[in-house]
Amino acid sequence: MNNTVYKFSDIIAEPAIRTRFEKVRQYFFLRESTYDMSNRCNIRCEGCYYFQGDKQFADENLNTADWQQLMENEKERGITFAVLAGAEPSLVPDLCKTCYDVIPLGCIASNGLKPLAKEIDYRIHISVWGNDATSLEIRKAKDMLARQIKNYKDDPRAVWVYTFTPVNIDQAREVTEELAANGRQITFNMFSAPVGYNGHLRHNPETLARTRSTMSELLTEFPDTVLFSPYNIVAHTHEQGLHALFSCSYPRMNPSTDIGLGRSFRQYRTDLKWDRAAACCVPDTDCDDCRHYAAGSAVVTARMYRHATDPQHFSAWLDYVDTYLAVWVKGYKKGKNLCSELIEPPKQ
Repeated sequence: MNNTVYKFSDIIAEPAIRTRFEKVRQYFFLRESTYDMSNRCNIRCEGCYYFQGDKQFADENLNTADWQQLMENEKERGITFAVLAGAEPSLVPDLCKTCYDVIPLGCIASNGLKPLAKEIDYRIHISVWGNDATSLEIRKAKDMLARQIKNYKDDPRAVWVYTFTPVNIDQAREVTEELAANGRQITFNMFSAPVGYNGHLRHNPETLARTRSTMSELLTEFPDTVLFSPYNIVAHTHEQGLHALFSCSYPRMNPSTDIGLGRSFRQYRTDLKWDRAAACCVPDTDCDDCRHYAAGSAVVTARMYRHATDPQHFSAWLDYVDTYLAVWVKGYKKGKNLCSELIEPPKQ
């Protein structure tokens, strides 16, 4: 066992680590909040978190002036990155454009079946839950991947987000190969059960292990297509969820308002109201089962100093942050992963 005690200055003295740290630290100004743009959707997926809890019953505010005022207030509050979600944001493109006009950095989570105009220059996360046969079964939509690729072919805003469930692990290769053939990129997500959901999409230790192996294979074989790192794989396929591993930073699980997400993050519903007690990036998810990529983008990245114990752990953390920025920030280019090993997260 290596018992060397490292100073932070020693860790970043390594040229590759210092270069990567200087690259990612330029984005430490990002402060996110999320916004439910619509309570309607053009598909209905099994296990959808949106149609759990009270938020689905909020009235829709479709007034662009009200949304513009909200965004101006958010900008004044220090929010620099808008995450537009809800049921399906592409059903309200005028509201998406209003948000972009005020806060020009952001991301839209979409099923990709209705293309968004290119003047809404946010990153667009297009959800994939398996091949088209599985999508038809679970999401009740035909030819989803083909339609998504057609809608966003050659669009630099788009990245596909493959959500691993116990029933689609073996289909990830097929989807990755098709996206690679079309010059598109993919990142990985884990199905995280909504509160009260005990259906067949909930992961277990065996499916977590299979997912970890599949992610590792695809990352190795498709390095230009897959936006991920070995540490992303560890963090999101661990038998413990993100909260148990890293202690969730979002207000729903974090009572502190002193600093960070506990102070700044809000999750607005379609009526432009928010509830601190329910505020997280994926509301109504079972926190103990949360391995969601959106949650990790803040929960893991917020733990810099916990990882600044040795060069290997800090390199792994830098890979995670580099991946997060490549997935979420349009125009950011991911570098080569610094840590190739599947290392355990540091203890709390």
